[in-house]
Amino acid sequence: MSHIRVRIAAVAVLLAPLAACSSGSGTPAADAKGGGTRAAEDRPATVTVKPKGEGVKAGETVKVTAAGGTLISVTVADAKGRTLGGKVAADGASWTSERKAAPGASYTVTATTTTKAGTKSTTKSSFSTAEADKVNKVDWRPGAKAVVGIAQPISLVFDNPVTDKAAVEKQLKLTTSNDTEGSWGWLEDYSGRDRIDWRPKEYWKPGTKVTLDARLNGTDSGKAGGWFVRDYTTSFTVGARQIVKVDLDNHKLTLERDGRTVRTIPVSGGTPGGDKRSWRGTTVLMSKEGTINMNSETVGLADAYDKMVDYSMRLTWSGMYAHAAPWNDKWMGKANRSSGCIGMSDANADWFYAQVRPGDPFEITGKDTKGVPAPGNGFGAWNVPWADWQARSALR
Repeated sequence: MSHIRVRIAAVAVLLAPLAACSSGSGTPAADAKGGGTRAAEDRPATVTVKPKGEGVKAGETVKVTAAGGTLISVTVADAKGRTLGGKVAADGASWTSERKAAPGASYTVTATTTTKAGTKSTTKSSFSTAEADKVNKVDWRPGAKAVVGIAQPISLVFDNPVTDKAAVEKQLKLTTSNDTEGSWGWLEDYSGRDRIDWRPKEYWKPGTKVTLDARLNGTDSGKAGGWFVRDYTTSFTVGARQIVKVDLDNHKLTLERDGRTVRTIPVSGGTPGGDKRSWRGTTVLMSKEGTINMNSETVGLADAYDKMVDYSMRLTWSGMYAHAAPWNDKWMGKANRSSGCIGMSDANADWFYAQVRPGDPFEITGKDTKGVPAPGNGFGAWNVPWADWQARSALR
């Protein structure tokens, strides 16, 4: 029995070196049917997506990583087919979205990878985000496809507070057809709400085409503000170079177009010495409102007036207009006797109303005025020095 064991052991010793030398390289090789290292290279890459799961927090970027291969392409789309653009890293190991995941959305992630051996594969996964507990909305000017005057700013007023102003401002992309220099500036709207305006350093060049792409969907306003759940976009064109110059001391209004005087008409401004004085500085024609009811009680004046006023052109939120004022005809060109507005005859108002457009600047001068309106009282950004306006940006 012991003799048999010895013979078996000897055979085992003789066979061992033969097995050890079978590859000739020290590294296992794959045969033609696969296996070993080549089989490992042929396995699809492992793809990981963050965030993952159901009801995850919104406002995060989506990151896709690949192990055992490189990413060729990644698409992240919501249920409506809207995608979050992004880029694959130079080493092909990861992809990060340029946009953030929006609240209350379901996303499908499709990733295509390749291995060193050339094996391509596509994987899909999904995740969803929690609904927003509070939503912020935007009211913006000017409207799409408008033709505006050379002083028109882009203005966004928010329903709720914006405490993370930098995060919001980063999502506002403004492009112009001629690389106009300008800046965003945060201010308080006349309504008391947060607002951001973009104005050029100088008046717009006529013919400039402007597009605002406010990529706010998935952006958090900050404490007490809520989430944005949509994007906003508008585009407009700048019209002719028109400037309205109002000289309250000499009671006249001059319309200039392309540097030439079109017409000068007599006017009567706000009564000196009290609350009925007009504003001075640069105001911007906000809207042409036609025939409207004006009541002094709405602007805090005690001696009430209540009348229908024709050819009304709004200059401030606080109630300063240019309009027809036939009841003041005897003062036109002679004295300031209005309740703060720029009044003119019916005939002149009819003509003037047809000439101007929203966005035209009114450059108002006069010794006895209320001063310049606050930036949020209409479009008063032009009364802020350029360096001070730039400092209002949250990104400087």
